[in-house]
Amino acid sequence: MSIATSAPSPVGFPEPAPSALLLLGRGVDLASERGVECVGDLPSPSDPDLVERARAARAALGDRAFILGHHYQRDEVIDFADVTGDSFKLAREAAARPDAEFVIFCGVHFMAESADILTSDTQQVILPDLAAGCSMADMAAIDQVEDAWDVLVDAGVAERTVPVTYMNSTAAIKAFTGRHGGTICTSSNAHVALRWAFDQVGGVDGTGKVLFMPDQHLGRNTAVRELGLSLEDCVVFDPRKPNGGLTTEELEAARMILWRGHCSVHGRFSERNVTDIRAAAPGVTVLVHPECKNEVVEAADMVGSTEYIIKALDAAPAGSVWAIGTELNLVRRLAAAHPDKQVHYLDSTVCFCSTMNRIDLPHLVWAMESLVAGRTVNRIVVDADDAHWARVALDQMLALPGY
Repeated sequence: MSIATSAPSPVGFPEPAPSALLLLGRGVDLASERGVECVGDLPSPSDPDLVERARAARAALGDRAFILGHHYQRDEVIDFADVTGDSFKLAREAAARPDAEFVIFCGVHFMAESADILTSDTQQVILPDLAAGCSMADMAAIDQVEDAWDVLVDAGVAERTVPVTYMNSTAAIKAFTGRHGGTICTSSNAHVALRWAFDQVGGVDGTGKVLFMPDQHLGRNTAVRELGLSLEDCVVFDPRKPNGGLTTEELEAARMILWRGHCSVHGRFSERNVTDIRAAAPGVTVLVHPECKNEVVEAADMVGSTEYIIKALDAAPAGSVWAIGTELNLVRRLAAAHPDKQVHYLDSTVCFCSTMNRIDLPHLVWAMESLVAGRTVNRIVVDADDAHWARVALDQMLALPGY
């Protein structure tokens, strides 16, 4: 599938039809990832006055509101964002705006939690749709993680294990990490975080271990590609199986204990996608996110975080050909921003982040108009104890070398 550009494409992949995304807010959908019950009227996405209503509500809120838009958001939402970026950049941007009464986070639930942790008690973080969860973050529930730690204790390896938790996790999991002396990481600094963690238990060449949550692919790719460990040094802890599906001997031998989680977007890409695009577009540079499977990362030409991908396209020469393995909204936006380059989507099927796409213009309008009317909706508040220990883990990340 090719993203529309002004340059001719060497292959005729069809542009995907718009996703039939579930529009929540008109009623109750407790079967959604987090369950949602939105009160009030939600404007129709076909309402011709919707953009004007958004502009009017935004103007009425003025400096009282600060709107954050994640890179994976739809263009109609990004148009109203004061700042765009990845999850942690946006949370830090929110913390840097202490005068904003409302922080409207157009992202997913764990991102809004991080913003609540990093902002002041006088600020209110709003998530326009509570159903905008994250399937990866939801793959690690706090009771499962605490049970997993008990397994490590029983196996006699917990005292030599440091938890490292990806930013894409719930506040409760971040708090667990802080309580156990670990750190948070992003896809940009995962190698620094892992090296720091191993240094706490004897170094990369020692016998200490890291419990990496919740994305097994980022943990595996970083350990193998950046730290020189082997695939055999990595085991996968499956919380649905007794003892994680691992023996005491396997836990003792492992260096990386990877949580059985993944990104539903990046996990779709396959080595076959890379082979197909190379055959269809000679000279293509394949650039993928490190949340992709190891075989995809190894087959690609370049690997990097969302911000890395954006900078790589910005620096690329005119006429160059790219295939990008990340969320489709971002890829389409990059293609539009670089009409002098051929930008292809790596997969052959649509790969929107369905939960991120729940934040649409109707929900944003509803949230802003509610605030204008004096009603605070969908406020995200992290438990005080969790917030404290999550902040400990986040501060440890900020203290990492070179951050």
